[in-house]
Amino acid sequence: MRYAQRLQQRIEKTGSRLCVGLDPRPGDGGASFARNFLKQVIEETAVWAAAFKPNMAYFEAMGIEGIRLLEELLGSMPEDVPVILDAKRSDIGETQKYYAQGYFAGWNVDAVTLNPFLGYDSIEPFLDWEGKGIYLLAVTSNPGSADFQRQKLADGRSVYELVTALGERAAAEGRKTDVGYVVGLTNAAEVLEKIPDVPLLVPGLGAQGGDLAALAAAARTAPDVINVSRGILYAGDDRGFGARAKDWAEKISAAFPG
Repeated sequence: MRYAQRLQQRIEKTGSRLCVGLDPRPGDGGASFARNFLKQVIEETAVWAAAFKPNMAYFEAMGIEGIRLLEELLGSMPEDVPVILDAKRSDIGETQKYYAQGYFAGWNVDAVTLNPFLGYDSIEPFLDWEGKGIYLLAVTSNPGSADFQRQKLADGRSVYELVTALGERAAAEGRKTDVGYVVGLTNAAEVLEKIPDVPLLVPGLGAQGGDLAALAAAARTAPDVINVSRGILYAGDDRGFGARAKDWAEKISAAFPG
């Protein structure tokens, strides 16, 4: 089964497009605290999760214990919930080949985020993994996405359209890995009409102030997922993680009637 099909099945099963971001703050007690914290988050939110998204940076900041924790968590994730590893890797040749081998074979994650700006050959080591997916950074949710990603080229295209062309090339070549894109909700309105109808990982809802209206209005059919991290892990209220996840999942569902 291809990655996009598995993700679609999960969305249909849960009625949710919520991607639960796993971003353990290293200053909150180290790996020992993070272990118990994240296990509770995963257990309480799994019923509402279309996917889980651990962010490598937070685990790396805890040193080798953080990497061990990530490996432990990945080995005990609910089997029916796809895992998107937010690594944003970018390299060439042998190095990128071993990133792909480590994430897809070693850790067996379902999808990985990649920085595509070293070109097509830099994503090729990730393209022939059956049942796996990659999300290329296209239009991120930060203001700095205007510095490069949304800049216009002489031929009228924007730089992010060069990124989507990489995914279209992979599809035309019949590669085994599904290619999607990271499109930040805060910048989605002006770019969605030019983004192919393939899986999107959409950050920017909640703490970053993104609005679901533009995404809903685009009437896309692909299994897009909307990430919420801080709004579930660090909302600062007296509700549990599950209640927060349920609230976000229902808000997202309400924006996508039918």
